[in-house]
Amino acid sequence: MNNTANLTPHQDLWRNVTVANTTSFYRPAVDPVIGNVITVMFTIIIIITMVSLGCTMEVSKIKNYIMKPKGLAIAAMAQYGIMPLTAFCLVKGFQLSDITGVVVLVCGCCPGGIFSNSMALAIQGDMNLSIVMTSCSTVLALGMMPLLLYIYCQGFPSVQNAVPYGEIMLSLVLILVPCSIGIIIKTYRPQYSKKFTKVGMIIMLIILVGTLSLIAIGSGHIILTMMSPSLLAIAGLMPLMGYCFGYVFSSIFRLIHRERRTVSMETGCQNVPLCTTILKVAFPDEVVGPLYLFPTVYLVSQLLEAAMIIMLFRCYQRFKRKEKETYQAAATGEDLKESDV
Repeated sequence: MNNTANLTPHQDLWRNVTVANTTSFYRPAVDPVIGNVITVMFTIIIIITMVSLGCTMEVSKIKNYIMKPKGLAIAAMAQYGIMPLTAFCLVKGFQLSDITGVVVLVCGCCPGGIFSNSMALAIQGDMNLSIVMTSCSTVLALGMMPLLLYIYCQGFPSVQNAVPYGEIMLSLVLILVPCSIGIIIKTYRPQYSKKFTKVGMIIMLIILVGTLSLIAIGSGHIILTMMSPSLLAIAGLMPLMGYCFGYVFSSIFRLIHRERRTVSMETGCQNVPLCTTILKVAFPDEVVGPLYLFPTVYLVSQLLEAAMIIMLFRCYQRFKRKEKETYQAAATGEDLKESDV
C-alpha cells in the first residue's frame, strides 16, 4: 500500500486553487511530455553511471580493504554519519516544511557518486580507496538509506509514516543490476571496461547537459520560484560541510593525507542522478512537485565547491614546492661557501 497520499505537498506552487479557496486540483510544475523525457534521461544517466562504476570495481582490491577495513570503515561512517546528520540539522535550522525536509534528507542519505572518483583523482587522493568507497557505499545504501530516512523522519511528524520505503528500496535494488553488469564486464572482459567507462562518461555528460537544458527550458521559472533563499543556502552549504567534516573526521582517526582528501571528496559528493531518480520514481508528482529539481542545484554546488577546493590545493602545492626549492637553493649556496673556506 502506498502511504504517500498522507504527505503534505510543498506549498502551493503546483496547485490551482479557486478564488473561494474551496477546491484545488493538481497542475504539473513541468509539461508532462518534458517531465517524462527528463525521467527517461535521468534513468539512462543512472544506468550508464552504475555500469561505469561497476567497470571500475576490482574484487581483489575490495577484498584487501575488507581485510584491512580501517580506512573503509572510517569512510563509510563519514558518508552515512556526516551527510544525513548535516542534512537534518540544516532542515531544522532553516525551518523547512516536512516534505521539503524529506527531499533534502533523501539527497543527504544517498551514497557517493561517480563524480567523486574524478574529484579524488584531481586532488591526488587514494584512487583505490575512492573506488572501493563509492562501490561499498552504493551497496550499503540498500540498507542504510531506508534506515537513516526512517530514523531522521521521526523528526517530521506529518511524514514519518508516509515515506515510500518500499519504492526507495526497489529503486536501490534496480541500480545494483547495471552495477553488476559492469562488474561482470570488468571481471570477464577487462579490455572493454576502460573503453566503456570513457565512452559511457562522454555519453552521460552529453545526456546530462541535454537534461539540464530541458529542465531550464521546461521549468526554469519554477526553479526560480521554488528555490527559496533557504533551499539555495542548503544546496550550497551541504556539500561544503561534507567536504570539510569528511577531512576533519578522517584526520581525527589519523588517516594519511591522501586518504583524508579522498574521504573529503567522497563525503561531499552525492549520487545526484540516483537522488533525482528516487524522487521521480518513488514519490508522486503531486507530492514532490518541482522539488525533484533540488538535487540538480546541489550538483552544481558540489562541483563548483569541489573545483574551488582542488584549485586551492593545487595553489598550496605550488607554494610549498617553491618554498622547498628556495630552501634547497639557499642550503646549496651555504654548502658551497663552506667548501670555499
